[in-house]
Amino acid sequence: MTNPFLWLISTLIWLYIYLLVGMAILSWLIAFNVVNTRNQFVAALADFLYKITEPALRPIRSFMPNFGGIDVSPVILIIGLMFLDQFIHWLFSSPR
Repeated sequence: MTNPFLWLISTLIWLYIYLLVGMAILSWLIAFNVVNTRNQFVAALADFLYKITEPALRPIRSFMPNFGGIDVSPVILIIGLMFLDQFIHWLFSSPR
């Protein structure tokens, strides 16, 4: 039987990872002019994803070097969140 608190923390971590991936994909679609931010739904979705992901990405961007317009901060954050998820499971899971 799995611990419900571990399940909740793991689910929240993975939900945030999915939001980061969604923000990255949406930013590419906006940059390549596939979707238009003048569309009210696209603008609202982009604003929501920006407000949700930017507080976690800003500290990473502050110490990352400039890679010529390529933003690798979401990748670093996703790797960190995946590590955190595995660490929490390793730390609190009961031995079998």
